[in-house]
Amino acid sequence: MARLRGLDDVIRELNPAYFSLVMATGIVSIATEIEGWRLLSVILMWITGLAFGVLLLLNAARLARHRDAVVFDLRVPNRTFGFFTVVAATSVLGTRLMLDGHLVAALVLLGFAASMWLVLGYALPPMAFTARIGQSQLERADGTWFLWVVATQSVAVLAAAVQPHVTSGQAELALLAALCWAVGVFLYMAVALFVAARIFMHHPKPDQLSGAYWIAMGATAITVVAGANIESMADVPVLDVMRGTVESVSVFFWAFGTWLVPPLLFAGYWRHIRHRIPLRYDASFWAIVFPLGMYGVGSHQIGSVNGIPLIDHIGHVEIWIATAAWFVTFAGFAASLAGRSPRLLPLRSIENAGPDAR
Repeated sequence: MARLRGLDDVIRELNPAYFSLVMATGIVSIATEIEGWRLLSVILMWITGLAFGVLLLLNAARLARHRDAVVFDLRVPNRTFGFFTVVAATSVLGTRLMLDGHLVAALVLLGFAASMWLVLGYALPPMAFTARIGQSQLERADGTWFLWVVATQSVAVLAAAVQPHVTSGQAELALLAALCWAVGVFLYMAVALFVAARIFMHHPKPDQLSGAYWIAMGATAITVVAGANIESMADVPVLDVMRGTVESVSVFFWAFGTWLVPPLLFAGYWRHIRHRIPLRYDASFWAIVFPLGMYGVGSHQIGSVNGIPLIDHIGHVEIWIATAAWFVTFAGFAASLAGRSPRLLPLRSIENAGPDAR
């Protein structure tokens, strides 16, 4: 009975952004496939699928048993955007399955991801922007807002990956990929303005600068991957209009994502060394692994497609780093499951919405 109560507590407190575990594992699986580490890639693919299924069941149980907790999440801006990880996780899993030729499964996941993106894209931001939690709208802007961009670009990645392998609907899939890519670019610029203004005007405290700010870099990287996939699609009219723009903007986003790495590393130094906040496992670490893996894949793709060996080499190095980061984070996750209380399991938001928000 005590174990059942403990599981029920985990379900109630589960943050929807925990799908970042699936996102991180899936992109590292794709990255290791690029490196030719076939066995590791397959193992990670199975872990991705298993984690995705378990999290779907836990969230379904949460909706059925603790609807009040779900509604509360929708009223806390830095938890509201966490629902977008469902879209990104679905798309990343579909993209990985597509690498092994599972076209039907990828199409099903694309349909689910695109539908969820359409619904959540119009429903979640108004909830976050109008929530009344004692803060101004600008004070609510944080790294989790970039999940809106990541979810949008993830649909573009999967649609572009599937498009060359279907016999009908290529033009429609290309249009979907191009639309999501363009919307994602616009959303990135809009969200970046909000987050930058918040940082400069409201000065986040050290305990507010956890891994979720790395999503800003991850959003640039997935924009690059989406652009590379779009360039590789089968020829359709929309590509004649967009190909040059996509190539140029992808290089721009790769450069900006690269520029973001030193400030993000300095933020970690400022948080953990300068202000001595303990460095221990937190589920928001998955929000660091995912950008590292996506940056590695994006660098490889943009370097190989455009014939730039240096960028391609950077991508391979980054894949090694992302793989090591995944193992370290997974070890921390396993240790937390084995020996820590359920209260450590939910994904901690970078803004720490307070004791009542958990």
